[in-house]
Amino acid sequence: MIKGKNFVFTGLQPWDISIGSNAKDIALEISKQNKVLYINTPLDKKTYQSKENTPEITRRKNVIKKKLPILRQINLNLWVLDFPFTIWPINFLPDGMLFDLANKYNSIRMYSFAKKILKKLHFDNYILFIDNDIYRSFYANEILSPVFSIYYRRDNLVSSYWQKHAPRLEPILSKKCNIVVVNSIQLSESILPYNPKCYDIGQGLDLSKYDYRTKYPKPKDMLNISQPTIGYVGWITSRRLDADLIFEVAKKCRQMSFILVGGEDKYFKNHKLHTLSNVYFLGEKKQEEIPAYVAHFDICMNPQQINQITIGNYPRKIDEYLALGKPVIATKTKAMAMFDKYVWNCTSVDEYIHAIHEALQTNSQELIQKRINFAHTHTWTNSVNQLYSHINI
Repeated sequence: MIKGKNFVFTGLQPWDISIGSNAKDIALEISKQNKVLYINTPLDKKTYQSKENTPEITRRKNVIKKKLPILRQINLNLWVLDFPFTIWPINFLPDGMLFDLANKYNSIRMYSFAKKILKKLHFDNYILFIDNDIYRSFYANEILSPVFSIYYRRDNLVSSYWQKHAPRLEPILSKKCNIVVVNSIQLSESILPYNPKCYDIGQGLDLSKYDYRTKYPKPKDMLNISQPTIGYVGWITSRRLDADLIFEVAKKCRQMSFILVGGEDKYFKNHKLHTLSNVYFLGEKKQEEIPAYVAHFDICMNPQQINQITIGNYPRKIDEYLALGKPVIATKTKAMAMFDKYVWNCTSVDEYIHAIHEALQTNSQELIQKRINFAHTHTWTNSVNQLYSHINI
């Protein structure tokens, strides 16, 4: 346990992001015993001038327009800083010296301002936590001069946004930091060549909204769907989910209903899955509505594509499924190996179908309780305590 220290968070996800955020959850957990300044990633000029109006963008636009304060206090020990200015968009620049100069210019402006706020909050001898942000946090170490620095790698950086500069910059950033922490075995393996002080601290989850003792009302759009039901919740995208796999399984299990809850990308909207009468797309739901859907699935699924995005990512939704005691079938990946005793990890259509039948036939109160107990070992308290054990100051 580390108590009475100061932490500064820089990173990729703004505080007001509508989806789950590891960085936010870790910051909240650390703030129980320490002071934390969470520095929101700044808007670039292009985004500021756009018509995007998501909560996280709208908030920062209003700070720049002086409609909202730059600093807000979330709890007794946690503050969030929004920059009152924009930075230059630079990802379009060719990799190398020009990009580095522009990135350094942005960083000096950002972190020079942040240092004034840190002084105002009486933060000294602080620990820097960089959340998966290679570009805007690349010079944070040099400018902020923390007593200890941590790079947190929680995602595979394979999108086009990262491919231009990250392959060169991430090894350097990893070496700059005292330690690197990750949330899966595969991610640890990818970082070890850059920094031998790389540690898997696991994954935490706020399971308070997934309480098996709660009597969740059955969602209205599920009332006329026949059982048994096999369900998925989350963004329905071909980058992460195997639409053809779902189609083949559903086509061969016509007596079962397959329910997908979440927004669809263009690929899924045009997929032949929509021609099957036993497949239901229920659309995007509010975060607080999701547990009720999971609670009323007979089986939960995570039919992932196997690619560089999914192979090492920790699947948060698996813990959410298990926290409600649900049988789970999923595509086998390295990250899923830790769930082997509690989940049917499958590699083919036939294995999925066999797992569905077995899950329906073998479910019991004892198995339900084992799943719930296992999910509750993945807490943010446990994950942050693992982090603390590697901080040496």
